[in-house]
Amino acid sequence: MRRLRHRVPWPAWIPLALASVLAGTTLAAPAPAHAAAPAAGAALDPAHSSVSWQSPVYAKGTGGGPEKCPDAATDPDGTVCARFDLTVAVPDGYWDDNPEGGVPLSIRWERPSDDFDLYVYDDHGKQVASSAGTADPEATVIPRASGTYHVLVVPYDVHDNSFTGTAYLPATTDAGDLTSFSGGDGSYTIGAGQLTARADFLKGGRLRLQADPSGSLSDPAGTAIVRRQPALQRHTSSFDAGDYYGIRSPQAVLRVYKKPLRFGLYKPDDRTRIWQEDKPLRWSTGGMRQSLARGTDEQFFGGGEQNGSFSHRDRTMYVANSFDWNEGGYNNSQPFYLSSAGYGVFRNTFAPGVYTFGSPVTTGQQERRLDAYYFLGDAKQVIGAYTALVGKPFMPPVYGLEPGDSDCYLHNANRGERHTLDALKIADGYTEHQMPLGWMLVNDGYGCGYENLEQTAKGLQEHHAQLGLWTQDGIDKLADQVKAGQRVAKLDVAWVGNGYRFALDACDAAKKGIEDNSDARGFVWLPVSWAGAQRCGVLWSGDQKLSWDYIRWQIPTYAGATMSGIAYNTGDVGSIYRHDAEMYARDLQWKAFLPAVMTMDGWASDLTTGKPADQQPWRDGEPYTSVNRKYLQLKERLLPYMYTLSAQAARTGVGAVRPLWLEYPDDPKTLGAQAKYEFLSGPDFLVAPVYEDSDTRDGIYLPKGTWTDYWTGRTYQGPTTLNGYHAPLDTLPLFVREGAIVPMWPKGTTSWQTRDRHELDWDLYPAAHGTSRYTLYEDDGVTRDFAKGAAATQRVSVRCDAGGTTVTAGASRGDYAGKADARAYRFTVHGGTAPARVLLDGRPLPAGAWSYDAGARVTTVSTPSLPLDRGFTLRLVDQGKHR
Repeated sequence: MRRLRHRVPWPAWIPLALASVLAGTTLAAPAPAHAAAPAAGAALDPAHSSVSWQSPVYAKGTGGGPEKCPDAATDPDGTVCARFDLTVAVPDGYWDDNPEGGVPLSIRWERPSDDFDLYVYDDHGKQVASSAGTADPEATVIPRASGTYHVLVVPYDVHDNSFTGTAYLPATTDAGDLTSFSGGDGSYTIGAGQLTARADFLKGGRLRLQADPSGSLSDPAGTAIVRRQPALQRHTSSFDAGDYYGIRSPQAVLRVYKKPLRFGLYKPDDRTRIWQEDKPLRWSTGGMRQSLARGTDEQFFGGGEQNGSFSHRDRTMYVANSFDWNEGGYNNSQPFYLSSAGYGVFRNTFAPGVYTFGSPVTTGQQERRLDAYYFLGDAKQVIGAYTALVGKPFMPPVYGLEPGDSDCYLHNANRGERHTLDALKIADGYTEHQMPLGWMLVNDGYGCGYENLEQTAKGLQEHHAQLGLWTQDGIDKLADQVKAGQRVAKLDVAWVGNGYRFALDACDAAKKGIEDNSDARGFVWLPVSWAGAQRCGVLWSGDQKLSWDYIRWQIPTYAGATMSGIAYNTGDVGSIYRHDAEMYARDLQWKAFLPAVMTMDGWASDLTTGKPADQQPWRDGEPYTSVNRKYLQLKERLLPYMYTLSAQAARTGVGAVRPLWLEYPDDPKTLGAQAKYEFLSGPDFLVAPVYEDSDTRDGIYLPKGTWTDYWTGRTYQGPTTLNGYHAPLDTLPLFVREGAIVPMWPKGTTSWQTRDRHELDWDLYPAAHGTSRYTLYEDDGVTRDFAKGAAATQRVSVRCDAGGTTVTAGASRGDYAGKADARAYRFTVHGGTAPARVLLDGRPLPAGAWSYDAGARVTTVSTPSLPLDRGFTLRLVDQGKHR
């Protein structure tokens, strides 16, 4: 049986790693090393600020979770699992403005190489905190602690080892009055007693604000996240406004208030607030928070992957790695948020944090320092500035945007002993069923190795797919594996550990390892990460169990991740652990409009029968096979559109999957409950997944403009809400924006390698007024030559007037390996009546070159092969017109 170490769904809580030195009175002095039993318990209250205790020596581990621990009566001395009762008694409101938000709890082993897990339960038996990664110390926070808690430490894999447990009440201190102010040329130093702060104005309209009560400024993150520090914006000046000093840059004024020290950022007029501290900075034993006044209608987004949400006003957002793969989890979170007030902020740290977007807004990390970069502009500008700092989204290979397949074939396979080359039989299935396949993970690091690597890679390439491998415990073999044909690397939690810096370093290293040993682009997947991971990997939301809720909460998750510059965030098609044919088909439909997707095969059981159920998209037979094929082939056809969005993301930081608010920020309904469960794929496709056992979808919100039903051609005028939309199993509610220009590969395409390079289709939705424009991006799809300029663009515009519709296609500018010299075009033009004639560069096309479908109101035009180095004009002349 496959043992999924650390791949379990932990409940949502606050897993805040701590490494700070504990201060205060120790209630129970540590017992001598190798004591026979831990202390039974202790209290934390205003008279007792900290406690520590010592465990017995454990000769070996349990090899499992809490279920492997006997009850306390059977194990009174804690010889199998360690127990400690902690009673917390604090005044009402103690946690309301405390940077750490609860009692920090840490377990440190005498020898840190061993592995163990930590769980905390309240007096009712509910788990309220846990830590089950691979760090030492293992640490967490008991949120808003009050009452008695039962701490359980499970020695998972230990060898004659013991630990020391510690917990403390964090005390708080506020910044006092300003005591010094100096500086110029873009950099200013501020003092308030022992607190030292510095404000650096940076090129690009960015501000870095640092503060530290130790009196000196440190930078623990170094160059790990921000690899290149922006240059100072030296054109600044300061002035004394009485209550505050003002620092003026071309983009903003920073106010430095004197009594007490507070900060505020204003527009250049020094009157219009961007953000304003309502209280001084507050720090505690191991944390610091900033408190801001909240605007009347101010909205908040970001935080990386926040499972189940994309908008955070009146919510508490946790920034850490919780190993909770389900709704409420945040394993790919980032210490960044953006505000509708026109700014965003990134905390340059690997410390976890808690952000509460109430009134006031309080944001804090688990460290006694502030290191924040502020960005100005609208949401897209802020995302662009943030990713320019931590790394723009990477440019994936084109096969990375095709579906992936993952399974364990050698050793410990859930489907019986197999061989790595058996993966080729699965690839045969994709080919036989005419379903696209871009890559395969053919092993699992948890007991599943590999053999015949070169033969497997070659066999997959014959199926137009690339070899991927799972990495559990490092990448020391990556160079040889890449030389043997590996092009995809998946990093599992035992390798990326608790996330944070470890995960980011792993992601960077794996991408580099592929690129150092081939001419390919690095293509890396990882389940836990941190700020900066967008530059190197696809973030994957982990191991989940299938349900209709599973489909529902993922929708805002991946759209919301885009608000932190994460261009590739996804989950398993149909989950990993359970299978149902209808849910699988519904899940696959909408995930066809995510850039990156994969199936996890070999671990699921059928929801009805309980029997093992593989998850390839043809396994359930008809009608499911045909439905799944329909959407996989549609995804393949749309790759020119999605690939262009990837190129845009690499340039702007804005990914393809977007909440409606990002494109329609002036529409408050895009923040409503209905719009939460739909998203935009690029600016043009509105996707409203079916996430219930129903053939009807209610509450589909369409923003302003004209929207066309992709399947029927029916148009709707927004803003409006659709109820009772008929959506049988084969129908994903899908709408296209007026003015959309969508490039597509020819019908029947199943691989980027076998597509007809001499044909390109354009699906057009002309706007009733004005001109629509689109720029197609193309390169060789696999090498890194694009970074040297080996790419091409082609501009297309569509304009309607009183006489008809004009399509103007420019020449393809630029070159790359494999670029065709000429190609034919197939245009589908939606709306309107049958044209009287169709002109190509002013000359009529023969009647057989175009047709009109009155039911769908679509004109289809096929051109002859045309040279790519010259543009052309297509004119659909309305009936009764002579132009």
